[in-house]
Amino acid sequence: MSEEKLNFQAEVSKLLDIVAHSLYSEREVFLRELISNASDACDRLRYEALTKPELLEGGADFRITLSADKKTGTLTIADNGIGMSRADLIENLGTIARSGTAAFVTEAAKGDGDAAPSLIGQFGVGFYSAFMVSDRVEVVSRKAGGSEAWHWISDGKGSFTVGEAELASRGTRVNLHLNDTAKEFLEAARLREVVKRHSDHIAIPIELDEAGKKETINRASALWTRPKSEITELQYKEFYRQSAHSFDEPWATLHYRAEGTLDYTALLFVPQERPFDLFNPERKSSVRLYVKRVFITDECPELLPAYLRFLRGIVDTDDLPLNVSREMLQKNPVLIKMRTGLVKRTLDELDRKAKDDPKDYAKFWRNFGAVLKEGLYEDPEQRERLLALARFHSTAGEELVSFEDYLTRMREGQEAIYYIAGETVEVVRRSPQLEGFRAKGVEVLLMTDPVDEFWLSAVGSYKEKPFKSVTRGSADLAKIKSAAGSDADGDKREDDSAASEVSGLVALFKLTLKDMVKDVRASERLTDSPVCLVADEGDMDIHLERLLRQHKQVDQGARRILEVNPTHPLIRRLVKDVSKKGTSSRIEDYAFLLLDQARIVQGETPPDPAAFSRRLASVLEYGLIG
Repeated sequence: MSEEKLNFQAEVSKLLDIVAHSLYSEREVFLRELISNASDACDRLRYEALTKPELLEGGADFRITLSADKKTGTLTIADNGIGMSRADLIENLGTIARSGTAAFVTEAAKGDGDAAPSLIGQFGVGFYSAFMVSDRVEVVSRKAGGSEAWHWISDGKGSFTVGEAELASRGTRVNLHLNDTAKEFLEAARLREVVKRHSDHIAIPIELDEAGKKETINRASALWTRPKSEITELQYKEFYRQSAHSFDEPWATLHYRAEGTLDYTALLFVPQERPFDLFNPERKSSVRLYVKRVFITDECPELLPAYLRFLRGIVDTDDLPLNVSREMLQKNPVLIKMRTGLVKRTLDELDRKAKDDPKDYAKFWRNFGAVLKEGLYEDPEQRERLLALARFHSTAGEELVSFEDYLTRMREGQEAIYYIAGETVEVVRRSPQLEGFRAKGVEVLLMTDPVDEFWLSAVGSYKEKPFKSVTRGSADLAKIKSAAGSDADGDKREDDSAASEVSGLVALFKLTLKDMVKDVRASERLTDSPVCLVADEGDMDIHLERLLRQHKQVDQGARRILEVNPTHPLIRRLVKDVSKKGTSSRIEDYAFLLLDQARIVQGETPPDPAAFSRRLASVLEYGLIG
């Protein structure tokens, strides 16, 4: 087949530009990334050869070789791993086959010099980091078991060519034509320094070829097999960066060996930054399974629950067969025991961090709390531990609070843990349904993750205190003793008197609004706003219903209760008008306007914008003319 010129996927072109312009100060990591890819290729061939030993024709001793040619200005990274076919070259080097990449690249492209590297750190640049130091990149590869070799050539400016090539044996050679600012990477001392810093832990020998003389320049032993006392923090950090293809540092490192009825080693990391595809349902696990130091798979959902998918690292065991298949991993008793141990150790570490440094733990929670909360309904066995780890925004202040914090601040007579669900913390803080609770000094938890609505209904309570939404059912604030110095209890007598006076207006609103609401009643929870909408006790919470409507899970929402604040000046004025004049078209206009106002505050739109506009103009005209 003749040489063919192809264009990069649009996201790749954008990413290449970001890499070239945003990561210049970090450019030595290109070598780490290319060595990591070479190591992966060797690992994958080692696994494939368990069932297809003929793929190892040419030798089973895996190696990665670095060679520099100062005359031509080229640096070559070669491996004898699994190699790539023509289709593999196009798929792996011409596209980014990860969902969410387009959104990531769009966001990164908007970033300034400081923001872009941070976003890159959430993604990893892999092979494309080669263009930080190269004017042109040539890849020659021959797939194990195949007889044909192919080349891939690009200058990173929008297109690449693929064609036939010559390669005596399996594997891949990446030839970098270094630009004038990267000639330092032709020096043997510089290459040794970079490999030592970033890739010393790679379990495959990395050889430096100087004029035909080869020298292994890394320790070539799996980091996780070494005693913890022999591993530096820098080595842990570089192993994390290499295995996660990330630029941030690990927030937590968990390295241990389990011995007894089951033997395995785990080296797990919690990232400092949230990966851009954390909530992508197609996202692959980032914890690799090894058997006897042989890479088996990085797609093993049985190894860890989905709510710990933010973890990075490896798990290595001697208690599974080397030729374990995907089917054998499903419901495997060894894997089930390992999973139990890994979950326990991870939650132990999170609990320790939460107690030792609450502020630092709050950073973790802001990144991964929404994921960890999925375990509250997915994993009943760990529910109590996860509830203890959970943190929330609340009306008490800006700091995140735990359930234990909340219980210590509950008011006398308070029988429930109150919460409000919504899109963002800023939005729910302004919700009128919170007014009465604030007046009483009752703390309300602010739930803003979509998962909250689901685990709250599944869990139901914490230490026998039920969860209760402030937007559903009656407020029951009369039973709660107010905070010291509050005049809310004294105001209650005035509220009761106003509630009786507003009964006529409430009855008129019911007749006017008819089936548009489930009920109209005087409000116990409003202090500043004239009206609000709440769900009946047995109905679905307002925010949950909105979420389900957005995802077309429900066709029509339940009718809501319109609560009227009997102490609000507008409502008091309407009460007087009704007592003097009785019903009128103007009072009916007020009823519809107030219902639409309650909808708008709730984040909804009036069902009939034209009617809303007409009524608003009429009321404004009446107010101006008199």
